[in-house]
Amino acid sequence: MTFELGGIADDLTGGMMMASLLEREGVTSPLITATGQLASIAPDAEAVVYANKFRLIPAQDARNTVSTAATALRDAGAKHVYYKYCATFDSTDEGNIGPCGEALMDALGGDRMIFCPAFPESWVTVFQGHMFIASRLLSDTFKQHDPVTPMTDADLVRVLQKQTSQRVGLLTHKTMDAGLEAARKELDAKVKQGTPLFIVDSTDDDDVLLCAELASEWPCSSGADALPVFLARVWQRNTPKRDRPLRTDLDPAPGLEAVIAGSCAPATLKQLEYFEQRHPLFRMNLLDAAEDDNYTDRVLEWASTQVKDGPVGIATSEPLDSLAKIQQALGRSEAAALADKLVGQIAEGLYGLGVRKYVVAGGETSGAVFNALNIEKVDVSAFDDLGGGYCHAEKPEPISLLLKAGGIGTEDLYFRGLDRMRGSE
Repeated sequence: MTFELGGIADDLTGGMMMASLLEREGVTSPLITATGQLASIAPDAEAVVYANKFRLIPAQDARNTVSTAATALRDAGAKHVYYKYCATFDSTDEGNIGPCGEALMDALGGDRMIFCPAFPESWVTVFQGHMFIASRLLSDTFKQHDPVTPMTDADLVRVLQKQTSQRVGLLTHKTMDAGLEAARKELDAKVKQGTPLFIVDSTDDDDVLLCAELASEWPCSSGADALPVFLARVWQRNTPKRDRPLRTDLDPAPGLEAVIAGSCAPATLKQLEYFEQRHPLFRMNLLDAAEDDNYTDRVLEWASTQVKDGPVGIATSEPLDSLAKIQQALGRSEAAALADKLVGQIAEGLYGLGVRKYVVAGGETSGAVFNALNIEKVDVSAFDDLGGGYCHAEKPEPISLLLKAGGIGTEDLYFRGLDRMRGSE
């Protein structure tokens, strides 16, 4: 078996976005959370995305995760392997974007790695090495207040250089504008001079397409949501595009419905407010949970009295000022670990109550839910107005989910996701 593209995503919602955008291109792209599932991939798959939570783990552990996944994807038949991270380059001074890019390059024998986080479709661009969200520098947006990975520097060359001992260069917009051959020559010269890692200026889709044309010649590349789409368009030039309807309706998952939210992004907080006006919502308190070993039992007892009448919501999400107080009391990593533990227990408990349709808000939260429910492979819907997170698992028995990155979606997204899942029945 061979397939065109193997993806390695550093969280579940990011992997889901990559797979759904490929599906929109007509590329069959299942998502897995365990490399052992590669043996079960259908022969018509043109891409496979492996997603795991390694954005915030120790850098060496993240390197090992990427190296192992890259080797497994290559051995399973992937022609090109792509490391996918958040379009806003979420990271710390320790990593893990730089270390993981190095690990991928080393595992597959590459001598260069581009980092192309631009997503022009969503107004994320890079110019002179600086990231912009619409017309504002990354460091002037809400990302400067991120509770875990505050992005206070928009200079991505500088951000990436802190994470690696190797030299980081910039492939400028001027070079990109000169065309493929000019970009190829400049990269060759800089690699020969000892610079293997490159941030790429990408101000529009034409720049990202040129990145794809460059990277398609190599064993691996990295970036955010846009580049895989253009990698697909490059290989489809010489391969007839499959004539099949886009998958927006997946198999049914009869059962009850629930929302689980862990993101603290403003969009998620608004969505929870909208949901709470219409359905019951339990807002978990991490400080109380830290002192009460039976906390989730009480939450699930509450859910058992509500869920048969319609969807229920359970959230650890907090406004930033409240979150800061919780992190001060518990510690940042301790608070995050406790939240993941709670949502995992809640997801498993809700499953026991008969819930088979889940809306999950937050990348880390989505990973915790998948782990708790032992989901290792899903079919993915094509990207559309649900934002790319609708998926379906057949094991342990049919479960449908809408996984939502914290910062995306209109206030009624949860309802539209549940409606789509009901419609499949």
